Amino acid sequence: MDIQLLKVFFTTAHEGSISKAAHKLNFAQSNVTHKIQQLETDLQTQLFYRHNRGITLTPSGQILVSYAEKILHVIQEARLAVGDSSVPAGPLYIGSLETTAAVRLPTLLTKYHTEYPAVDFSLITGTSENHIHAVLHYEQNGAFVAGPVEHPDLVQENVIDEELVLVTSVSHPPVNSIHDVQLSTLLVFHSGCSYRAKLNQLLHDEGILPVKLMEFGSIETIIGCVGAGLGIALLPRSIITESEKQGRIRCHAIPGKHAIVTTVFIRRKDALITPALSAFLSEMRAHFS
Repeated sequence: MDIQLLKVFFTTAHEGSISKAAHKLNFAQSNVTHKIQQLETDLQTQLFYRHNRGITLTPSGQILVSYAEKILHVIQEARLAVGDSSVPAGPLYIGSLETTAAVRLPTLLTKYHTEYPAVDFSLITGTSENHIHAVLHYEQNGAFVAGPVEHPDLVQENVIDEELVLVTSVSHPPVNSIHDVQLSTLLVFHSGCSYRAKLNQLLHDEGILPVKLMEFGSIETIIGCVGAGLGIALLPRSIITESEKQGRIRCHAIPGKHAIVTTVFIRRKDALITPALSAFLSEMRAHFS
């Protein structure tokens, strides 16, 4: 099986369009189409359905995608392994929850960058759901996500336990029970956020249906809107400590089993641990020990 044909197929499947794949690969569309046809001839099966709206993977194509992803990743790993020296260098892609990146990682990242300047480090923030998907598909070397994460292809290391608190405006009366705020608008991150999932679980366990949800994309926006009295939020205490000291918001403790979320670092079991990743793991363990 020709690796170049496999790469064209995988890129086309990933992009969902021959024209987008051609643009990404810097090929003519006719060249992409020809290479896919070559691969189909070689495998003696149709990989895409062609229709007016574009292309869709056939059942055979869906099977080949997962193999193609693994094959292309192993080839890249082989190149890295052969070319690796003992000095950490090259790309390193690490995912993180926004709150973890803002509060827990600056010192670690500064030390790592100072000690290993040859590493081309990229930090990608987002939801746990997005990071798990990215690690599983070899798009990130590892990620800080909310745990526990149960997946046969992943290993995880506990990093830190975060205390979650209900956050309200300063003028809000004390909250003794989640029922005290059941009519409040809930200010949350987008779907896939672990704190939003915790809040949903807390409400579910108490038999409460949220009256209204408002989605936001940043911590500062949520804190600002909570302070203005727009609604309430569930956030790690570490991220709102300064705002509380400034008198912008008020914190309220929540029931024990919902009060803690564990941040874990995940990576694929079968992925190569490059010198850059190995050095990062060592620095991470020392930082959070």
